[in-house]
Amino acid sequence: MASIFSKIVKGDIPCYKIAEDDRFFAFLDINPLQEGHTLVIPKEEVDYIFDLDDETLSALHVFSKKVALALDKAIECKRVGVVVLGLEVPHAHIHLVPLKVEGDVNFSNPKLKFTPDQFAHIAKKITSHL
Repeated sequence: MASIFSKIVKGDIPCYKIAEDDRFFAFLDINPLQEGHTLVIPKEEVDYIFDLDDETLSALHVFSKKVALALDKAIECKRVGVVVLGLEVPHAHIHLVPLKVEGDVNFSNPKLKFTPDQFAHIAKKITSHL
């Protein structure tokens, strides 16, 4: 069965897309820790990030870097944190989280709520720097 992320890539589930190429896809997390919290995934559905072949894993990080640099310009933060947890969705993914303090990346923190218009505005701010 396709993961929720594969359904997002296919367009079966809407998202706030940040970036895409033939192999990777980045979109806003709908339960963000911080404004601009973005997920970056390979389009190929692989459950565990370390099951990706070396070339794909490397390319995923290079693609993530481009997104992170745009995030850093679009969202006021000190750094963009990179987190790989991989337990909640069986599809390899990287969390890019704009940070002001280390605690901003605590996944136990309450998630932020944004309206669809706010999400669209955040996505536009980020994509304008790609």
